[in-house]
Amino acid sequence: MTITSRLPGFYRKTVDERLALLKEKGILSEEDFATLSSGRNVVNAEEADCLIENVVGTFGMPFGLGLNFLVNDREYVVPMVVEEPSVVAAVSAAAKTIRAGGGFRCRSMDPMILGQIQVVEVEHADTVKERIEEHKEQILDLANSLHPNMVARGGGARDVEVRVHPASSTRPEMTIVHLLVDTRDAMGANIVNSMCEGVAPLIEDITGGRVFLRILSNITDRAMVHAECVIPVEYLKNNGYSGEEVRDGIVLANQFAEVDPYRAATHNKGVMNGIDAVAIATGNDWRAIEAAAHAHAAMQGRYSSLTRWWRTEEGHLGGALSIPLKVGIVGSQIQSNPTPGIARRILGVGSARELAEVMCAVGLAQNFAALRALSTDGIQLGHMALHARSVAVAAGTPRAMLDSVVDRLVDGGEVKVWRAKEILQDLRDDPDQVTAFERRTGKRAGRGVGHGKIILLGEHAVVYGSHALAAPVDLAMRAAVHETDSGVELLIPQWDVGERMELDAEPKNSLEKSLRMILRELGLQGRPLAIHLRSDLPRAMGLGGSAALAVAVIRALDARFELGLDHERVNALAFRAEQYAHGRASGIDNSVSTHGRPILFKKGTPPVIRTVKVGQPTPIVVGLSRHEGLTAGMVARVARAREQSPRAYQRLFEEIDALTLQAAEDLESGDLEALGRGMNLCHGLLNAMQVSTFELEEMVEISRKHGALGAKLTGAGGGGAMVALAPENPERIADALRAARYRAFITQLAEPAEDGA
Repeated sequence: MTITSRLPGFYRKTVDERLALLKEKGILSEEDFATLSSGRNVVNAEEADCLIENVVGTFGMPFGLGLNFLVNDREYVVPMVVEEPSVVAAVSAAAKTIRAGGGFRCRSMDPMILGQIQVVEVEHADTVKERIEEHKEQILDLANSLHPNMVARGGGARDVEVRVHPASSTRPEMTIVHLLVDTRDAMGANIVNSMCEGVAPLIEDITGGRVFLRILSNITDRAMVHAECVIPVEYLKNNGYSGEEVRDGIVLANQFAEVDPYRAATHNKGVMNGIDAVAIATGNDWRAIEAAAHAHAAMQGRYSSLTRWWRTEEGHLGGALSIPLKVGIVGSQIQSNPTPGIARRILGVGSARELAEVMCAVGLAQNFAALRALSTDGIQLGHMALHARSVAVAAGTPRAMLDSVVDRLVDGGEVKVWRAKEILQDLRDDPDQVTAFERRTGKRAGRGVGHGKIILLGEHAVVYGSHALAAPVDLAMRAAVHETDSGVELLIPQWDVGERMELDAEPKNSLEKSLRMILRELGLQGRPLAIHLRSDLPRAMGLGGSAALAVAVIRALDARFELGLDHERVNALAFRAEQYAHGRASGIDNSVSTHGRPILFKKGTPPVIRTVKVGQPTPIVVGLSRHEGLTAGMVARVARAREQSPRAYQRLFEEIDALTLQAAEDLESGDLEALGRGMNLCHGLLNAMQVSTFELEEMVEISRKHGALGAKLTGAGGGGAMVALAPENPERIADALRAARYRAFITQLAEPAEDGA
């Protein structure tokens, strides 16, 4: 039967289904299938007590399979033992991509290990090399006589070398005799050590010195392994990035590791993620392998990358890994545990050299997977779904419900054990997603929505009495409120907020202060409540998240306790909450969140709010920078600058006010080109106030280059978000922003079907 490493949909199957498939494909024998199915491959405590000292139990790790490997035109299913999520999935996906270019080409040296014999107190070190060379055959014959079976298998001591380390003020002169031994399919540590012990007296006689240490070296640079691959550029396209972008990103990332040891350490750790996992699965000494790899990475006098990635002459991506890699497929360490034997049979290698070549290919694939992730959407995104499975298991999720809990964890973006437990409880108590409280008590929770917002024109100037033009976005904050046993519980999973407020304690932060104010003003102080919010809005991105939170909570309280609040009351309370959040709030965020429609806003008591009619839905692209925009800090910065240059800033505010008023007319009349020009001018004035950033400027430039009529920062600046007016082909702008590694989404300027929330 021809073995294949392509097993589509393998990850979707249960463990029992996977084992059955492996038996069906001939990858597992009947005996190995029975051993794995029954769990008899795991060493028990009694057996472990025979292997190491002071045993108190055994430690289990996941045993998985890397798929899709094609090495030297042969298929391999690769056993891997590793606890880190994403390693097995990432290496399998990488191997699938690499096989499209013909797979891996690997070669290796004879599996040599170097033993060291330290000689001191040598009277004539300059003649030692000659004497050792004269007696070389005698030394080799003695070493080989100690292990005749190794010689019979084609191995044994092959060569002798001599190195002299001159004396210094703190150490004596040392002569080091190297014994090079081919250990064939054995790891060989014990063999080499015993050979060094055996020839030590002869070395003393030859050199006239005293032998001190006799031990192998874990730098196995006489057993180098090389893996190489070429990936056609068309197979590199990934998550909205072109093949050329991915290729160039990987090359640049590797160049970083070549010159920077801090990056190289993490880079090489990624290589070893794959190699170590195979080493553990096959019973090899992964610590020795690690030591050799990292020593080799520093052999040129500085620590550097183990891999090399380059652009080929044809424009494809070339990659190579050269690494010292001495492994074994026989020996007591491997035979004392049943799992390495099963792993070797799954892998199907016939020699230690073949195993080393496959391991080298795995290391190169693992490195490619990491660099591809880092060069595109970031490595965290690739980890999330696999990490979610570990989290769901830690929360006690049954296998039958695992996929449902994982899907909800990933969709919510909050991959935490407490959130998994909450999802699991909801699924158990109410599959229709009615909360457990509602099902238990028969009482409906109060629910409310607060809209996010964008400011088209008028930021900062609005704080000082100028107009601002703002509109809601498709993202929102949704709150559910019900009574509980004690205190006030606030939960916002997407913002990593999970707090319990004691009703008689002092508030710890602005969020608690605003909640207490809302409860007090609504006559609900002292009531134990659970306030659970789900946010589509990213935190601190200038999209009105704090105002949306306040509006959502107020409306949920209104619905639960039938308070009969109108828009004005909701807006007034949300504005007071905004003052806790931002200090000098203008009131525009809470007004948009409350009314849920485009408005022209002017600060006042009460504020002047006019609904702006939109002739037809108009797409807006929102780009998110990589840094939060902290409104309170930016408002304070502008206030300080205004105090230093009051007349200049007053002129800036007046110009922004005039642009904003004209923009409202342009929006209502449908003159989008004029609206875009106004946005561009407004952005220039905000930049003059020094509230823009490099990332915001880059997103603005990208948007204009790809067809935006106007583009500018939105909100307080200092990070956060940017908006681009894109009546035609908004996807092109969004894709360009994503290609530059920014998050982006498309909303639209439009009038809602009905007023309010």
